[in-house]
Amino acid sequence: MTGSPVKGRKRAAWTLVALAPICAEMTFGALPLGMMWVLPLLVPMYGAGVLLIREAVRRTGGGWPSLLVLALVYELAEDGIGLQALTSPGLYGAAEWGPRVLGINTTYWESQIGYHAVFSVMVPILLTDLLHPAHRDRPYLRRGGLIGVGAVAVLGVAMLRVLIPPVMDPGYQAPLPALAAFVLAGVVLSVIALKVLPGRTPPPPAGTSAPKPAVVGLLAALATVAFLGLLIPVFPVGAGGRGWWALPPMVLAVAVAVVTGLLLHRWSASGWTDAHRIWLAGGTLVAHSLFGAAVMATTTLDRVGLTGFAVLTALLMALLGRRVARRLVPVG
Repeated sequence: MTGSPVKGRKRAAWTLVALAPICAEMTFGALPLGMMWVLPLLVPMYGAGVLLIREAVRRTGGGWPSLLVLALVYELAEDGIGLQALTSPGLYGAAEWGPRVLGINTTYWESQIGYHAVFSVMVPILLTDLLHPAHRDRPYLRRGGLIGVGAVAVLGVAMLRVLIPPVMDPGYQAPLPALAAFVLAGVVLSVIALKVLPGRTPPPPAGTSAPKPAVVGLLAALATVAFLGLLIPVFPVGAGGRGWWALPPMVLAVAVAVVTGLLLHRWSASGWTDAHRIWLAGGTLVAHSLFGAAVMATTTLDRVGLTGFAVLTALLMALLGRRVARRLVPVG
């Protein structure tokens, strides 16, 4: 590591702030290329929000399970309170994706839990750890910085609420009981993530070794396409939506997520390296860009752009792999 430790931590923090909205929005097609000017407005929610999650987990000694639980809190804040998409009958057509239970768009909710857990939280943090390995297990911020980032994250949720629903979903206001439930759930889940889970993650079973990195990348790509394809309507749905017919795909999507997570946990027992992490992130990102090009894009420009993002991601992951390999070569 060159330079001072403080500057190194700041660079790592800014890297994570930049990667979060790029991984979550720009490379999927949820934000069309013609609206890329909106991306900086998403930094307070995505960048500050994920940085806050990462700092809280590092300070309490938590690991990936804690990050996963806080990713659910993040999703409740963004889609439940900011965008109000979890309960809206009109925004994004989410009510047509599957059954509405207690006024909640359940299929949309499930898709966003998995999506934000992976692309808004875990992949940006994983990539930042690879780019700044000296600070992988350390907090980036001091207490004042942490408080400031928390305030910006709250501001980001408020910005979403003020800027997007009035334009895309005019007149809708989420019911107060639902908003209160989201806040309460966020508090309970935060306590579980930061007080209960740290130090209690079960170790991977002994005797299991990781396969080749390319196998990990292929699994990540297939799991990404399967999960998104099962939940996000690939073809337009009728006026009545999919209703309860979406329940079997919802169960299968949960199975895909659980099996993938268990396999990665087992493989981490032995032989798990940064090369595996690079292939894991790369396979996931490339697959989600190609899925976006096939399903989310509405114009030729967006399809070409997302395909280009997929190719660029593969090239950048290859360069990162070379950088990591050089870092591991002994000097002399």
